[in-house]
Amino acid sequence: MFIEIKGIKKHFGEGDSRVDVLKGIDLQLHKGEFCVLLGPSGSGKSTLLNIIGGIDYADSGYISVDGEKIEEMNEKELTNYRRKHLGYVFQMYNLIPNLTVRENIEVGAYLSDNPLDVDELLKTLGLFEHQHKLPNQLSGGQQQRTAIGRAIVKNPDVLMCDEPTGALDYNTSKEILKLIEDVNKKYGNTIIMVTHNDAIKYMADRVVKLRDGVIRSNRLNDSKISATELDW
Repeated sequence: MFIEIKGIKKHFGEGDSRVDVLKGIDLQLHKGEFCVLLGPSGSGKSTLLNIIGGIDYADSGYISVDGEKIEEMNEKELTNYRRKHLGYVFQMYNLIPNLTVRENIEVGAYLSDNPLDVDELLKTLGLFEHQHKLPNQLSGGQQQRTAIGRAIVKNPDVLMCDEPTGALDYNTSKEILKLIEDVNKKYGNTIIMVTHNDAIKYMADRVVKLRDGVIRSNRLNDSKISATELDW
């Protein structure tokens, strides 16, 4: 088992304002699996993603990635874990405004001992002809492609996507989802995607639904379809 999540609990606030966001999450993912975390706002899905990513800490329980327990890492080891094993794609692109497309992607490459070929990746992303443009010269979809490039160039074991199409229109969203699908097939990264868009579940290997801090359902998708066939 590549990722094992066991008994994860998390709360925010104290006393009367205490909110238990995660109430004991158990989940296992295989290497190369595409997992979608679905749920309404406040269900705990982004908090869970942040804990898997070592951005936030659980109150109890543990997460093991390829046999390494995150809870047992010190700050330096945790930074190294994030650097070597994880790629992040957020709803907001978080690009460096005074760097070109190519330079933004190369920032990710510098963090890796085994980066992907930048030229090949630019072609996969459909950005080769835009590589010398600055972020403010790009469309929203092109900026998100650049953000995905920066995350994936590290060749991370796990690609974590938090509402990656949340700020995009329908057609651009489908293009980005197709790109994430292609990346999963080509490079074999394990993908964990948080979304509130129910239609995206049809392209995933595993669909996990959260509500009120617990997993309501966890099932494998036996009739997976391509991102190009999605409709909502």
